[in-house]
Amino acid sequence: MKAVLALTNGARALVLVAFFVLTFAALPALPQSLDQIHVAPADRSPARADQLPARSRPLRVDVDLVLVPTTVTDSFNRPVTSLQQRDFALFEGNEPQDIKFFNEEDAPISIGILLDTSGSMKSKYDLARQAVSEFFRNANSNDDYFVITYSNVPVVLADTTQSVDSIEARLESVIPNGSTPLLDAIYLGLTKLKKSRYQRRALLIISDGGDNTSRYNTREIRDLVQESDVQVYALGMFGPVTIAIEDWAGKKLLNTITEATGGRAVFFSSASKLPEVAASFSRELRNQYVLGYRPSNPQKDGKLHKIRVKVTTPIADPVQVHYKREYLAARY
Repeated sequence: MKAVLALTNGARALVLVAFFVLTFAALPALPQSLDQIHVAPADRSPARADQLPARSRPLRVDVDLVLVPTTVTDSFNRPVTSLQQRDFALFEGNEPQDIKFFNEEDAPISIGILLDTSGSMKSKYDLARQAVSEFFRNANSNDDYFVITYSNVPVVLADTTQSVDSIEARLESVIPNGSTPLLDAIYLGLTKLKKSRYQRRALLIISDGGDNTSRYNTREIRDLVQESDVQVYALGMFGPVTIAIEDWAGKKLLNTITEATGGRAVFFSSASKLPEVAASFSRELRNQYVLGYRPSNPQKDGKLHKIRVKVTTPIADPVQVHYKREYLAARY
């Protein structure tokens, strides 16, 4: 009788073992340790370019509807805001495209301000701070924003979690010194915008010279901005006769970057114009046309495709059309 009971208990044990094996085999694999499901608290320390990887993957977007932010300005550099969809023609390469989307509303934008705080900015810094203030005063109150200062290394000084007043107070305590890592600052700005709140994204650079200390080189940053969906604007302060090689290179760099992204650069010899032009750029971002099209011959080849926008309606005052000149197609 005991033997029968023992056998019965043994059989029960085998059944229980089989039950647990089958049950847990059907469940998804669990992490090997609790560390794998631990959610680390957000890092609140300032972001620095020297903590970033040496080279990120290209910023690629799976393009279906291609959005082309477009600004039209008159001969006095003022936005032209009275145009309609019928006033534009849009091309990919030489092929005309049907404009499927058209918007001219003051939609919020995610924007980063890159402020040069190197030693050469000492005599211009008060006006540069005023420029930042004027930019915010003319912006959309719902904008998502951050401020990066750069001298020796770029640092995220403030973002949307802080009020404009607190940002101005923090900028007031900054003392310009050190070198100019302009390229690293652009890289850091592009990196932050990858996690931005809005689809429309832009950078505003305020600087008085070229780069002289970055880890990144011009070609790397040029490729990154071409592959990104970010407009770049620049306010450059250069003497009436620029002879320093780094200043000449900086001016060329800012022109190349801004034109490729649909933004633009303004250069002047007097820092007194900074606040006025910063306010103008802010209003310009609020008065953009956004044209959208689906390529008539879509090619997911991972290559850059040229875009061209024209204003077809005759206007008495000559106009300038600023727009993103290419986009990076996805790859199959």
